[in-house]
Amino acid sequence: MKVLQFISLLDLKARMSLKAEASKLYLSYLWWVLEPILWVMAFYFVFTVLLGTGRDISFLMCGKIPFLWFSKSVTGGSNSIVANRGLISQANVPKQFFIYESLQEALYKQWLVFLVLGVLLVMFGYQATLHWLWVIPIILIQYLLMLLVTLIGAFLVAYARDIRMIINMGVLFLMFMSGVFWDLDRIQDPVKRDLLVTWNPLAYLIDAYRQVLMHQEMFDVTHALKLTGVLLAGLVVVHFIYRVKSQALASKVINS
Repeated sequence: MKVLQFISLLDLKARMSLKAEASKLYLSYLWWVLEPILWVMAFYFVFTVLLGTGRDISFLMCGKIPFLWFSKSVTGGSNSIVANRGLISQANVPKQFFIYESLQEALYKQWLVFLVLGVLLVMFGYQATLHWLWVIPIILIQYLLMLLVTLIGAFLVAYARDIRMIINMGVLFLMFMSGVFWDLDRIQDPVKRDLLVTWNPLAYLIDAYRQVLMHQEMFDVTHALKLTGVLLAGLVVVHFIYRVKSQALASKVINS
C-alpha cells in the first residue's frame, strides 16, 4: 500500500468511525468536549474542594486533558488489531493501519478539546499569546509517544489477550505518577524529579503543557529533542518488527 493511499484510507476510515460513534449518542459530537471537562470537574471536587490537596481547575485541566488523550488512545489502540480480526482474515492489510486509525480518531477529537481548553483558560484569566504555539511540538511529541506505546501494546495483545489488563493497570499507574493533579516541583529531591521526568515522558509532557499555557515559560527543549530522537528510533524498530512478523501476527490473531 502506497503512503498516499494509506493516509487517504486512514482519514476516510477514521472519519466514518467517528460519525458512526456520534450517531449512537443523543449529544453526538458534544460528548467529545463534555467527557474531559466532567473528568476535570470530578478531580477538582475531590482533590480541591473535599480534600484541599489539589490545585486550581486550570492546573487540573492542563494535566487531565492531555492524560485522557493518552489513556484513551493507548487503551483503545492496543485492542485495535484484535478487534479487526475479521478484516485481517479477509485482506492482507498492514497491521499498523488499525493502530493508526484508532489514534487518528482520538486525534480528531482532541483538536476540538484543545481548542476548548484554550478558550477556558482565557475565561479563567490566562492571556493567549503567540507563546501558546509552542504547545504544537508538545502535542507532536505526545503523539509519537502514544504511537510507540500503542504499537507495542497492540502487538503484545495480539499474542496474549491478558496484556490488556496490564495495559489498563499501567495507564492507571501513570495517572498517579505523571503529575496530573500534583505539581512536579513538589518533589524536593532533584535527583528523584529528574529520574521521574526521564523515565516517564508523560510527566515531562504534562509539565511542559503547564509551562507553556499557564506560565508563559519555555519547556526544556534539549530534553524534548532527546525524547523525540528516542521515540523516532523506537518507531523505526517497531515498524520493522511489524513488517517481519506481519504474516505470523495475522495467523495468531485469526486462529486465537
